[in-house]
Amino acid sequence: LVIGAGPGGYTAAALAAKLGLSTAIVEERSWGGTCLNRGCVPTKTLLHASEVYRSAADGAAIGIHAEGLRADIPEIFAYKERISRQLCGGVESLLKGAGVTLLRGRAVITAPGSVRVTGEDGGDYEARRILIATGSVPVRPPIPGLELAMTSDELLEGTDHLYRSIVIIGGGVIGIEFATFYADLGCAVTVIEGMDRLLPNMDKELGQNLALILKKQGVKVFTNAMVQRVEQAGEDLAVHFTCKEKEETVSGEAVLCAIGRRSYCDGLFADGVGVEMNGRGIAVNANFETSLPHVYAIGDVSSKIQLAHVATAQGIACVERLCGVQDHTDLSVVPSCIYCRPEIAVVGLTEAEAKEMGIPVKVGKHVMFGNAKTVIADPGRCFMKFVSHAETHELVGAQLMCEHASDMIGGAAQALANRLTAEQFCRAMRPHPSFEEAMTAALEDLCEKLG
Repeated sequence: LVIGAGPGGYTAAALAAKLGLSTAIVEERSWGGTCLNRGCVPTKTLLHASEVYRSAADGAAIGIHAEGLRADIPEIFAYKERISRQLCGGVESLLKGAGVTLLRGRAVITAPGSVRVTGEDGGDYEARRILIATGSVPVRPPIPGLELAMTSDELLEGTDHLYRSIVIIGGGVIGIEFATFYADLGCAVTVIEGMDRLLPNMDKELGQNLALILKKQGVKVFTNAMVQRVEQAGEDLAVHFTCKEKEETVSGEAVLCAIGRRSYCDGLFADGVGVEMNGRGIAVNANFETSLPHVYAIGDVSSKIQLAHVATAQGIACVERLCGVQDHTDLSVVPSCIYCRPEIAVVGLTEAEAKEMGIPVKVGKHVMFGNAKTVIADPGRCFMKFVSHAETHELVGAQLMCEHASDMIGGAAQALANRLTAEQFCRAMRPHPSFEEAMTAALEDLCEKLG
C-alpha cells in the first residue's frame, strides 16, 4: 500500500502492480501530488505563458510588432488548471490501467502492516509492505507578520489581476521562478535572499550571473538580507529587513514566502506509533526502510534532495529491490533545473564542492557569445562549465546556464553515470547551429587544461 500519489508514489505503485504485487494507493488530494498540482508543472505552465508574452512584447527589435498586447491573469491561471487536470487524469488512467486499487482519503498508519483511511474510501487496510510518499509542504518561519505573506501553494491558486508589485522572500529555485514569471509580465519584483548570492546551493557564478540578468530586467535583488518583520502599509505590505547591517524596507502589493519546504508527515502515525526522524524528515536506510518493519519512505518526506525525478527514481528503486530486481538508475547522479531565463541546469559536483572533498579537479568553460542560436535568441550572458577529476579525467560535474539547458543536462548526467572522461564525452559530434554545440567548446577547453 502506497501513501501519496505524487511522482514517487504513483510510479512506485504502477511498477509494483506490473511486477505482480497486489497494490493500492491512498491520496487525500489530487492524483499527481505537489508536482502536478502545486509545484513543477503549474509553475512551468505559468512560465510558458509569461515567456510567450515577453517574447511578443520584446518582438519589435526583430520585426514582430504586437499591438494591444495584454496578459489576462485569470485566463493564464485557467490555462494552468487545464494542464494540471489533463495530466492528473493521465496519472489516474495509468494507475487504473496497471491494476492499482485507488483509495480516496487520508491515511494513518496504525501499526506495521495496518493503515486506516478516513474519507471517501475509508476503512482499515492490511498490507505486507507500506510505502510512504507524502511529499513536502512550504515552510513559513516564525517571523512577525509573515502570516500576511503567501506560500507558493497559495500563490498558485490564482488571483483576479496582475499584481502591481511583489516582494519575494527567498532567492532559491522557487523564488527565482516566480520572480521570472512576474518580471516577464511587467510586475515590479523584489527578491530578498539571506545568503550572499542567489541560488546559494549552486555554483557561485550561476547565482551571480542570474542576479545581473534579473537586475537588467528591472528586478531589485538584495542578498545578505535578513527579513525582520512584515507589516500592512496601506494597500501594500511592507517587508522590513537588514542588509549589510543597514535597515531597509520594500513594499509590494503581495509578498511571497519562498524559503524552502519541509517533509510532510503530519498526522501520518497513530498515537503510540512512530518512526525515527532526522534533520530531513523520516529516517531511512539504504533500501528506504524506516525504523518500523516493512514500512518504507521515498521522496521529499525522507530525501535531502526534494525533486520530483528523485522521488520517481527512489520509488522505482525501492520497488525493484523489494521484488529482487536490479536497480536501473544511478541514484547518485541527480540533475537539477531552474526554469528562469536563461535556464540553469546542473549535475554532479561544482569546482568548490570537489575541492572541499579533497578531489583535484580541472574546469572547462565556454561563454556563449559566439554561439549562433544564443546570438539569435539573445537571452543574456550564457555559459557552460564541465568539471573533471584532474588525474583520471573522469567527469564529476556540469553547470549549464543557457537556453534549453534543462533539455541538455540529461546528456551530461548520462556521462557522469557511465563515468566517462572529458575526452570520451567530447568525442560526440554535436549539430550546428544548436545550443548544444557549446558543450563541445567547453569540453575542448577542459581537455586542453587536462593535457
